[in-house]
Amino acid sequence: MHTKDFARPERRLLPTLLVSLALSLVLAACGGVDTVDRATDPTTSPDEQFPVEVLSGPMDKGTHLTIRHEPAKIVSLSPTATEMLWEIGAGDQVVAVDDQSDYPKDVPKTKLSGYEPNVEAVLEYEPDLVVAADDTGDLVANLEKARVPTLLLPAAEGLEETYSQMKRLGAATGHEDEATQDVAAMRKAVDQALADAPDADGLTYLHELTPDLYTASGSTFIGGVYRLFGLENIADRSKVKDDYPKLSREYVVDADPDLVFLADGQCCGVSLADVEKRAGWEQVAAVRDEQVHVVDEDVASRWGPRVVDFIEQVSKILAERESALSASDG
Repeated sequence: MHTKDFARPERRLLPTLLVSLALSLVLAACGGVDTVDRATDPTTSPDEQFPVEVLSGPMDKGTHLTIRHEPAKIVSLSPTATEMLWEIGAGDQVVAVDDQSDYPKDVPKTKLSGYEPNVEAVLEYEPDLVVAADDTGDLVANLEKARVPTLLLPAAEGLEETYSQMKRLGAATGHEDEATQDVAAMRKAVDQALADAPDADGLTYLHELTPDLYTASGSTFIGGVYRLFGLENIADRSKVKDDYPKLSREYVVDADPDLVFLADGQCCGVSLADVEKRAGWEQVAAVRDEQVHVVDEDVASRWGPRVVDFIEQVSKILAERESALSASDG
């Protein structure tokens, strides 16, 4: 099994290595703390954007990092950050990415680890900026000794933090305008996907991470996406109080979810046919109504620009479900 951001290692070692993502999905246009501080006169030309201060770490408790020059050699130790870098147009500045970064295609993938970073190995690429999700093994302090700034973009708590990270990365790499445009486009696409979806209040779902029924609860980033549509997570009713609990097959049958989303189709080949063969599951509403759907495990687990694809997929699934049920009633 493998998902790639909070990614393959976490999904492979569930539940201990999955990053806990508290639900905080807010779709307000702006707000929150300032995450970019222009250190030069705002009237300067694009070639004179630096130095710049950006917030490193979570929105609510990060610290400001000064980046003195536009980075020419960036090392990304986070698959989500890698996707963001290419989305904002900074891909040409990236000289190396970690072993879990696999999108876009042909990124300069290496054996570098974002989970157990080796500072010496990172420094071999002579970076002038390192982007990572966490300060594992005193990564920041050790790189600081080599005078290399490290921008931390941890697992987002909601869409607003995703947008903030995109803008911070844009400012840090000299692509602030592109990042601002990308965030505006993401907001618009999310709003449209939600508007296109039918009312799903009261419908229940299971987001299956592994065939042995590890799942993501409603308090995770993934759960927050589903909550945008009004969907209710069956894991939230279980006695297992964990962001990524393991459910029993009997519990799922009793919970009788209206929809099942398989995020283990790619890693483990799980399909509707496999789910139908599970003892007792033929009576589950999602199976009976053919509402078992495979979702891309990477798109569903990363908090970067492709979260829009995930939201649009859920919107389409809900619309098709309503259409199919209406046709059967007719």
